[in-house]
Amino acid sequence: MNSSSSGFNVSTLIYRDSYSTVVAKNVIVMALGLIINYINGSLIHTFRKHQIFYVNPRYILFIHLVVNDMIQLTTTVSLFVLSYIFYRINVSLCCLIVTFSVFTTLNTPLNLAVMAVECYIAICLPLRHAEFCTIKRTYILIGSIWAMSAVSTLPDVFLLLATEPVELFHSTIFCQIDELFRHPIHLKKREVSYTVYLIVVWLTLLYTYIRIFLAARTAKAAKAAKAAEGDTKKARNTILLHGFQLLLCMLTYVAHLIRKALVYSFPEHYINIIFASYIIVQILPRFISPIVYGLRDNTFRQHLKKYLLCTVRSSIKPQTVLKFMLLY
Repeated sequence: MNSSSSGFNVSTLIYRDSYSTVVAKNVIVMALGLIINYINGSLIHTFRKHQIFYVNPRYILFIHLVVNDMIQLTTTVSLFVLSYIFYRINVSLCCLIVTFSVFTTLNTPLNLAVMAVECYIAICLPLRHAEFCTIKRTYILIGSIWAMSAVSTLPDVFLLLATEPVELFHSTIFCQIDELFRHPIHLKKREVSYTVYLIVVWLTLLYTYIRIFLAARTAKAAKAAKAAEGDTKKARNTILLHGFQLLLCMLTYVAHLIRKALVYSFPEHYINIIFASYIIVQILPRFISPIVYGLRDNTFRQHLKKYLLCTVRSSIKPQTVLKFMLLY
């Protein structure tokens, strides 16, 4: 297969970086991936250790987003490192990694839309929140998110199996989505599905934000209780953060167009453009998820702080005992 991207031959460009630059980029990517996954792992551990989160649909949706981000980040970081170590990898392995990456990438905006709707119901329909947002319905929604992503992603795999010879899956390629799913039908379907996804999700976020904003103004005009007004303001800010996170996620769908334009204008900075695009599109959105609920939410923050403090104390305790034994 021809390993080209944006009209430039990748094989002649990807190794223009010096050895020290290649090492630095891989260290940066792996460090960011490990740090974010460590934070997300701490959030998952906190969720598992406290039953209060099991019965709250908001936290269930949040932890699903965190798990989804961990899978997405692990696959993309692995692909980034493998592309520098081996450059070309087996097509079957590439197909598996890319499929998981696309799955989780599509899950993110859908999960954000569902979380925005939950915020809207909690603020604008508080008396019916327990009726609408049940644990069972939350897990059904999570299953529906994966089903919708499967409907959009699996046809690409089936089309690849139907149109490409078997020998392809025993060969090696430079692993990226445009190189793997290169049939014109793939490109057209991807454009249509991404457009539909974005329109639906953006309309959902816009509608929920406007309704929560109006609810905040009504509460302020009626001089409602400070706690209720504070919850409304916090929910509104949460929707704004979702919108910013979604804006970054949207870059995944238009990144190839932006990269083509930048590479066409500044071909000498091809490698730097690709690396900056990867950090902004793939890494940065995963860093925002822990902030939205993990650090801003009082309940989650308190339990996470207790967990981290207990971890620190348990790590200090053996050293203290050893020091005591040495003194005596």
